[in-house]
Amino acid sequence: MMKDTALVVVDMLYDFIDGSMACAGAETAVQNALPWLEKEIPALFVCDCHPADHSSFAAQGGPWPPHCVEGTRGAEIHDALKPYADEACIFRKGRDRAVEQYSGFGGRNEAGQSLSEVLDILDIRNVLVCGIATEYCVRNTAEDLLRAGFNVTLLQDAIGYVDHAGHLEALEAMKKEGITLK
Repeated sequence: MMKDTALVVVDMLYDFIDGSMACAGAETAVQNALPWLEKEIPALFVCDCHPADHSSFAAQGGPWPPHCVEGTRGAEIHDALKPYADEACIFRKGRDRAVEQYSGFGGRNEAGQSLSEVLDILDIRNVLVCGIATEYCVRNTAEDLLRAGFNVTLLQDAIGYVDHAGHLEALEAMKKEGITLK
């Protein structure tokens, strides 16, 4: 691996694996991400983290069931991935109850730094992306990374999705935009 490469793990959280918004292929995606985490490159984790009354939840008029509520099991990183998730490299998004935030690009760590700021501090130019779900948070994060000038590679065997047709459509769109599919 090149020393200017990092792995960005998007929303490999229990609510997207076996919880209220369980996605197809999620557990397989987690298992396929593990070999990448064992490589000697920085691993940065993007995590949905909502207040209980987030505007995206159906009870508040949003499209989604409650998910990734801060302090619940559903908002936790999968146990197999936790050994690789240093708190300084966990970037939480969706904390503002009034804002839907699919992309992890602006997620913040406990020091208040954004994902993009930390990637710049680490002199990262190449970003490998894996996670859940292809059509939403993975795609939005990958596209924002690409727009910011990073070389983005999507690890196809380490992503879960909501809908198979939407997954395929998102992959095709990302490829056309210049994201490498591996």
